[in-house]
Amino acid sequence: MNIIEELEWRDAIYQQTDAAGLKELTEKESISLYCGMDPTGDSMHIGHLIPFMILRRFQLAGHRPIFLMGGATGSIGDPSGKAEERQLQSMEQINRNVESLRAQLEKLFDFSGENGAILVNNYDWTKSLSVLDFLRDIGKRFNVNTMLSKDIVANRLETGISFTEFSYQILQAMDYNHLYEHNNCRLQIGGSDQWGNITAGLELIRKEHGDKSKAFGLTIPLMLKSDGTKFGKTAGGAIWLNPEKTTPYEFYQFWLNTDDRDVVKYLKYFTFLDEATISALAEKVATEPHLRAAQKTLASEMTTFVHSQAALDQAIKISAALFSGDIKGLTADEIEVGFKDVPSFEGDKNSELNIVDWLVALKIEPSKRQAREDVTNGAIYINGERQQDTTAIIAAEDRIGDRFTLVRKGKKKYHLVTYK
Repeated sequence: MNIIEELEWRDAIYQQTDAAGLKELTEKESISLYCGMDPTGDSMHIGHLIPFMILRRFQLAGHRPIFLMGGATGSIGDPSGKAEERQLQSMEQINRNVESLRAQLEKLFDFSGENGAILVNNYDWTKSLSVLDFLRDIGKRFNVNTMLSKDIVANRLETGISFTEFSYQILQAMDYNHLYEHNNCRLQIGGSDQWGNITAGLELIRKEHGDKSKAFGLTIPLMLKSDGTKFGKTAGGAIWLNPEKTTPYEFYQFWLNTDDRDVVKYLKYFTFLDEATISALAEKVATEPHLRAAQKTLASEMTTFVHSQAALDQAIKISAALFSGDIKGLTADEIEVGFKDVPSFEGDKNSELNIVDWLVALKIEPSKRQAREDVTNGAIYINGERQQDTTAIIAAEDRIGDRFTLVRKGKKKYHLVTYK
């Protein structure tokens, strides 16, 4: 099917500036299209994948994606979706972020071949632009009344908006016009909050190149969970693509825990599985929800895409061990990943105590009486194995990789003892 038809089936289109024209253009020729990202941090999170998966789908359909890094716009701040001014970053920090994000993009997407992706930085074509040239050549093209009417500005008028952020839409319009002129870019995509910025770019292209210029805009629906909360946010914060910020195991678990009401939507949006496969999984959600086949498929597809098959295998191994309680087969590194959020206690490698004294010394148990009672009743597990001998000595052989001892009280209450 045509790429636009595929996006419609995947419920991935919110608004288009000219739906019929874009569909006709993509059927006739291979186009270049772009989406921008401001380098406000040193890692992408899963929210960034929302527009970027659309770029990848266009690439698979024979078109060329352009990833625009906002080295210039990121130094100003996009007012879209913000109730107050952003905190400005130094250019040194922005440049470091650009390089980190560049490495992530090059890992995830295909930059080789006939329609290989292109990575550009808008700082390159704005750094030498003088204030007078900006005002005379670009600013003259924009009507303040029109700019004030756009939601991205209008929503901030009561609380206030600086001239800096007010000018953001002009810089983004310059980006689209530059890519139109130098890369034959015909389409900009973005989130639903970017409609005003996208149409500003189209207006600049029209004024620079005439009414017959063919350029288009497409926005993506706001991604909300079924409970109305924002997609990608958890109690612990954002789900990052950097494995040092969000481990592959945590990343896998995020997708695995998707609500039944959301999983088919996410399969359509984030995976490259075909309609027949997703329809079959949707049927399983309806008839066999307890098996969580759709969630397992989603988690596997996304973890492999963002990290690797090896990372997926490790995440599945840790998940299985935690579910069964049999953690003897886990390495110290896997223990560290799987139990990073459980209460942690520092043990002494040089001491050998019986289990009752050891539990009390670490403050895992409040008293010797309670410790003896829990051990005797079979409530204490050391590294996954039940220990009911109150005279047992906790020694070096009870340390996994000489770094950890895992204590479980009851069915699910874990404690991690670490050794330096």
